[in-house]
Amino acid sequence: MTTQRSRHIGYGIWLVFAAIVGWWAAFQLTMEKFYVLENPGETTSCYVSVMLQCDKNLSSWQGEVFGFPNPLIGVTCWMAVLVMGVAVLAGIRFPRWFWGLFGVGVLGAFIFVCWLIGQSIYSLHTLCPWCMATWAVTIPTFFATTLHLVRNGTLSRSTSARERAGRLMAWVPLASILAYAVIIAMAQLAGLDLLGEVIDMVF
Repeated sequence: MTTQRSRHIGYGIWLVFAAIVGWWAAFQLTMEKFYVLENPGETTSCYVSVMLQCDKNLSSWQGEVFGFPNPLIGVTCWMAVLVMGVAVLAGIRFPRWFWGLFGVGVLGAFIFVCWLIGQSIYSLHTLCPWCMATWAVTIPTFFATTLHLVRNGTLSRSTSARERAGRLMAWVPLASILAYAVIIAMAQLAGLDLLGEVIDMVF
């Protein structure tokens, strides 16, 4: 039992970290949306260039898929991830159906993010810095949660499958890096010379 708990601490820490980063990015996007509404025609603080900005994403229909700004979804849902992370660290046990619902929510977030990535690159021809921060934590959260749901018995009762999932947890960072590389390649192939701009913005 002690070994299992120790393995889950890393997952709990990641959920807390991802929730903080994701919530902050969603909050910043929400504030940028308010700024755009109050100051029509002006650029936001996250405007770096024509290809690296939040403005176009926020003003597009893709930025309001459900009739309200997408960042409001993040502000709400990342708090649920934060609660789950704290619960995991506290050793709270949830029933299988509860973990299943959490997994469905994370899967939905991952699918939504993948769709937004495609829309941003191929339809809007721009990347939003705060959106990318959200993508950066959503992708590994999906990988880690999928493995955790196998490991804790939610998706599989097989002991061998649960043990393999536990071992595969160590590969989540590499899988995430590969996913980031795919996104960068997609942007480059789409004609968006964004890699240099992202590096300049960070450093």
